[in-house]
Amino acid sequence: MTITAPNPLREGLRLAWTPEPAALVIFGGSGDLTARKLVPALYNLALQRLLPASFAVVGAARRKMTSDEFRRELHDAVAEYSRTRPIHDDVWSSFEKTIHYVPTPDERGYDELGRTLDRIDGEMGTGGNRLFYLATPPAAYEPIIRSIGAHGLRGSSGWSRVVIEKPYGHDLASAMELTAVVHEVFRENEVFRIDHYLGKETVQNILVLRFANGIFEPIWTRQYVDHVQITVAETLGIEERAEYYDRSGAMRDIVQNHLLQLLALVGMEPPAAFDDRSVRDEKVKVLRALRPITAAEAPHQTVQAQYTDGFIAGERVAAYRAEEGVPASSTTETFVALKCFIDNWRWEGIPFYLRTGKRMPKRSTEIAIRFRVAPHRIFTKAASDGVEANELVLRIQPDEGISLTFGAKVPVQGLRIRTVNMDFGYGAAFMVDAPDAYETLILDALRGDATLFTRRDEVEQQWSFVDPIREAWQKGGPPLETYAAGSWGPAAADTLLERDGRSWRRP
Repeated sequence: MTITAPNPLREGLRLAWTPEPAALVIFGGSGDLTARKLVPALYNLALQRLLPASFAVVGAARRKMTSDEFRRELHDAVAEYSRTRPIHDDVWSSFEKTIHYVPTPDERGYDELGRTLDRIDGEMGTGGNRLFYLATPPAAYEPIIRSIGAHGLRGSSGWSRVVIEKPYGHDLASAMELTAVVHEVFRENEVFRIDHYLGKETVQNILVLRFANGIFEPIWTRQYVDHVQITVAETLGIEERAEYYDRSGAMRDIVQNHLLQLLALVGMEPPAAFDDRSVRDEKVKVLRALRPITAAEAPHQTVQAQYTDGFIAGERVAAYRAEEGVPASSTTETFVALKCFIDNWRWEGIPFYLRTGKRMPKRSTEIAIRFRVAPHRIFTKAASDGVEANELVLRIQPDEGISLTFGAKVPVQGLRIRTVNMDFGYGAAFMVDAPDAYETLILDALRGDATLFTRRDEVEQQWSFVDPIREAWQKGGPPLETYAAGSWGPAAADTLLERDGRSWRRP
């Protein structure tokens, strides 16, 4: 029999990434987010041996069920939603022993939850370390936080942290109110506001591309960049989220968090170190430098629209107002396009075009940096006709990768130049599945690394930028446009760029 010695480097990296013993409490344990994302992520962390030896998962929700029933439901969820399938029975058998469930239909449930956590500390040696994950509707955040404090769930020893899903408030005032409640129980360095986009490999690779290579950062400035486009396009409609989405709209659902976070990562200055304080300090500087869009400027720098009926992948889909649960007179936007400016030394005068929409022809999230054309054209117009400006594209989903376009000579007699593409794909280059964003973020929260989470001042700056735009829209400028499902948005979005002599790229 051949025995393969363990790789000490790989084992050392694994141990370095393994967090301290802890109990993870998931409020909303019986919900959709837990089944689709959180527990499959935890199972995959267990599969990679990245969870601590002393670890427990405690589901908490209003619904009554036993721990055994909870485990069976989660087994089925992992079998359906895990990125690694089929389930490894030996890994699941070990993992499910750490899973517990406590019904919390009233305050007495929190007392039982406290006793369960104390018992886990004694039996499993989790040392009073507790991570509370709020996988619930936003309306439940404040009551849960207050109950954690009132029932002493933080424990008498060890650390305590809380993970809060978006949306974090519905405007600046509500975000500040929520923070005040959270700070009654948790210090700011114990609060992890999660934006799952920041856990995606390609989003993290923005920082690696810029700051681990010597060729990109010197040209990442107004002297060389013509403009930046950031697109978050979805083919899906609102699915079963009508109640939430009709109150939120695309501006609150995507722009306020995902798009502004991507803009901050593209626009930030090099941090002093790759740690949570340094990275987030630089992101906040970008958000503070965002030029406000006033009511007078909103008709010229913003577009809002709502999809009508149309076709997606050859199938007819209903208009937004015909979706189940949506009022027939709804004026909620499902598409947003913005023209933004960052008023600082690096980016002064360079437009950042942002857009997001539902019922688009293709699911795609990407960042495109379009560079300026060569300052002096030495080739004839006939030779270089049709050659495009250089463009660096970071594809975040679904085909994660990076591509760069440049002009090359066509191999024919005479001189003819054509734009060609240099492409890097994660799957082809590394031959491994990238971890799911929730795997990365849960592991970071357990380790206390807040680099990929948003800080209080980030959230407040994002709302400070978004709120005046929404107020301008409510006063009628610009009016709500329409676009057919399966199209790339309304004509007004194209006009937004055409006025500047530019056009949207097609992902």
